[in-house]
Amino acid sequence: MKIYTYPSQAADKKVAAISNRDLAYKKKDLLAVTRILEDVRKNGDSALIKYAKQFDAPGMSINALKVTHQETAEAPKKVSRAFKRALKKAATQIESFHRQQLPKSWIDKSRPGTLLGQLVNPVDTAGVYVPGGQGGQTPLVSSVLMGGLPAKIAGVKQTIMVTPPRTDGTVNPHLLVAARMAGIDSIYKVGSAWAIGAMAYGTATIPKTDVIVGPGNIYVTLAKKIVAGTVGIDMIAGPSEVLVIADATANPDYIAADLLSQAEHDPLASAILVTDSMDIAQAVVQAVQRQLASLPRKEIAQQSLKRFGAIFAVPDRPRAFELANRFAPEHLELHIADPFEHIGSIRNAGAVFVGPYTPEPVGDYIAGPNHVLPTAGTARFASALAVDHFIKKTSLIHYSKAAFEKEAPDIICLAEIEGLDAHANSVKMRLR
Repeated sequence: MKIYTYPSQAADKKVAAISNRDLAYKKKDLLAVTRILEDVRKNGDSALIKYAKQFDAPGMSINALKVTHQETAEAPKKVSRAFKRALKKAATQIESFHRQQLPKSWIDKSRPGTLLGQLVNPVDTAGVYVPGGQGGQTPLVSSVLMGGLPAKIAGVKQTIMVTPPRTDGTVNPHLLVAARMAGIDSIYKVGSAWAIGAMAYGTATIPKTDVIVGPGNIYVTLAKKIVAGTVGIDMIAGPSEVLVIADATANPDYIAADLLSQAEHDPLASAILVTDSMDIAQAVVQAVQRQLASLPRKEIAQQSLKRFGAIFAVPDRPRAFELANRFAPEHLELHIADPFEHIGSIRNAGAVFVGPYTPEPVGDYIAGPNHVLPTAGTARFASALAVDHFIKKTSLIHYSKAAFEKEAPDIICLAEIEGLDAHANSVKMRLR
């Protein structure tokens, strides 16, 4: 990893190169996803089976698209007690955190003759996309919990899950156990862009949903981007990223391990260290090289660090937080002596991990907050997946005759300024 002095022209150039990375899709990808979505919209299940046979499970049939009760019932027998114990702890803590987010309907009667309020209701149906993970061999169980539990807490009537089948047409039992724990009602063996299309438009087998959440590859992400507006989505997520702020008290080996934990995700992932200690900067460079040598995904991590990794040496703590806010990282780790004194300096971050024993994987799996986070600088305006993503807020308005007559002249004035005479007449009609 290269060390840059910040602020400087070279540092600004590197900041821009990292910040400007996007989904990195090509025009042919967008066209391919658009064709797939249109195919699913027009042809429903037959399109799903065509793609499933071509890309996932050659023997897939329409009757096998939905996971059966028997498959779900047998799944717990195929996983270890240790997994079930860990999953239960994660689910309990994720549920506890997200219950704090649950908003309530409210009514305000402070103005005489008026009743104003907000009605909070869940959507009827939500869809959770869970990536296949190397042909189902690395089941992303945390994605099941992070998508399913907030929907359950919000009170969604029907939550479905879609995930690509394995070659033999089955779903990894770890995913099925996690889905049951998350309160998922139905599971379907379908993946990629055609799964997003199925949830956005509905087919004979898969119901149309109101909201779609969950991470995925570039095809999934583009599909979500295209159907957004037809259905609600959580966010357009890009490659993973971490930014670590460290001082002279930090452990270089911990920092190196955390940077590599993101770099191994994807060649487009970003791993950044910001520090006011040149000794720490140099020590982290050496620690990264040592740890990289034995990393199974070494080549991917090397590409990531070369293109979108960097160490920025800053003159002081305020500059460190200034740069962090400029990046608006998905994950922000604080490896400094007095972290809680500086929480107020953080404006833009998906999630903040405080202290040397709170590495990013703690948040990925078990801490409780959601791990579906805004990336690529979108933490400037976006938030983590939450109960709110599954909820609608409806305004409630009531005026008495006296309250109406009191405010009518102002309503008429504003309507006529906007040139909307029928609006004004709607009010005048009641004053006659």
